[in-house]
Amino acid sequence: MLYLEDDAIRGRVRPAGRLQDAMTLKYLPIAVPQALWVSYRAAKLPEAAGPRSGREGDGPPLRMMLLGDSSIAGVGVQHQDEALAGQLVRRLCDSREIHWRVVAKSGATTASTLTMLEDEDDHTYDTVVLGLGVNDAKNGVAMSAWERRYRDILDILRERHAAESVLISGLPPVRQFPLLPWPLNDVVGARVEAFDAILRDLAEEYDEASYVSLEIDIEASQMAEDGFHPGPELYAEWADRAARHFPPERS
Repeated sequence: MLYLEDDAIRGRVRPAGRLQDAMTLKYLPIAVPQALWVSYRAAKLPEAAGPRSGREGDGPPLRMMLLGDSSIAGVGVQHQDEALAGQLVRRLCDSREIHWRVVAKSGATTASTLTMLEDEDDHTYDTVVLGLGVNDAKNGVAMSAWERRYRDILDILRERHAAESVLISGLPPVRQFPLLPWPLNDVVGARVEAFDAILRDLAEEYDEASYVSLEIDIEASQMAEDGFHPGPELYAEWADRAARHFPPERS
């Protein structure tokens, strides 16, 4: 779970990266055994059951892809109806005909997502909702490599899939996750926050992108049983926040 790639070794990191790398090194003797313990005891939850594509509603069509990791795949709830996809579609389909598709896999990183996109047909989408980054952060991927791959994903969505808008979901408040003890939660949390700052910058830089903040005060009861993934209430909050980035209707 914890290691530092070339950026940390060669000193080619942003100030936030230097701070989190220093924290990682300081707490490494404690955090590494904790990471192994957490990996051993963590419940391995399945991806949500149910269809991963469909059509809902009545009105002008809107083509939407949800792309990313276990959070997009709905880990933490039983069915896609309770996951981000189902909850977001319900919030949008009153005035639109939503054509939606989930392309996601537990454990996905920016590197594996690029591979997933290579295997996708060149469908066009009006909107893509991205949920990606926690695995790169907790796996110790260098921020420069992660940012480069995330940019590649944004470019592919724009050029191959003609995405008119991309909702970049911010990264969740990992420090609050019940599964992670101190200081592991601070070590992983610091990396996640540094990665999240990059997402904010990317959303400012790309005209078609907007940032969906997931800064939420989490209660343990809102999390899935593994203490790491969202439960239905948190998926609902995410859907609410994402839905605000859609216009009232498409003409």
